[in-house]
Formats: sequence, structure tokens, C-alpha cells
Amino acid sequence: MRYADGPSVEVETHVDAPPAVVWALISDVTVPALFSSELQEVTPVDATTFRGRNRHPAAGEWETTCTIVTNEPEATFEWAVGDPDNPSARWRFSMERDATGTRLRQWMRLGPAPSGLTRAIAAMPDKEERIVARRVEEHRVNMEATVEGIRRLAEERAAGGDR
Repeated sequence: MRYADGPSVEVETHVDAPPAVVWALISDVTVPALFSSELQEVTPVDATTFRGRNRHPAAGEWETTCTIVTNEPEATFEWAVGDPDNPSARWRFSMERDATGTRLRQWMRLGPAPSGLTRAIAAMPDKEERIVARRVEEHRVNMEATVEGIRRLAEERAAGGDR
């Protein structure tokens, strides 16, 4: 697994709530920060841009500027980190109605633009595959926590316990 290959990860869950309830959560850029150990805060800038403040034990704190690149209600919400035409990462929530509620997925892909990860790889090129694999796994863990948190919130709202 090399950075130049655009490694990606996807997680999914079933949500026992209608798509409209799930959509309201995944299209709110501030919601993932409620559940991620890395993403600390999101500040909307305008209708299509937001800033994320992040913290990682090995990398310290940093801020990113993100642009919403896909906003298809009750289907897909995607953003690019940095330059939308050459992002350092892409993130996406997608959803679809299933037999008893909503199937929710979160996906992300690293690159192709440089990021903090590329600096670590440049410092230890012989460990690139291990560095990338570890980073993808960190993202997977946070993404699982995020979709699980969204699932819980959506199910509470659908049951009338809007918080």
C-alpha cells in the first residue's frame, strides 16, 4: 500500500431510521467531530467550504480547508481536503434506503496531493507501506466510531428522542 496508489477505506452500517433523518446528520459538517478522536472541531466558512481542526498524538495539531464537491440530498455528501482538483484526501458519506431504514457508508481516499503523511514518508521512505497502512487503519477506526455515532443519533431522533 503506497500513498501514490490512493489508498482508501470504507465502513458501513444499517441505521434504523428513514433517509431524511440520516441525511440531516451526514450533511451537517460539524457532526463527525462529535465522534472522531482526531477531528476536533469544524467551522463552516460558507455554503461549500469549511475548516477542520485536527489533533493526532504523533503529528500534533493542524487545520484543513475543505470544499464540498458533491451534495446530492439523501444520496451522497463528499468533500475534498485542500484543492478540490488535487486534494490531499477525499471523504464521502453515501446512503440509500434499505428494507428497514437506511444503509450508511463512509469512505475516504488519501491523495493525490501531498499531506502530513507524505512528510512522514519522505523522512522514512523504507517504511512507506507501514506508515500508509497504519494511517488507513487509524481512519477506519475513527470512521467506524463516526458512523456508529450517527446511527445512534439518527435512531434516537427517529424514535422521537431528538437531542
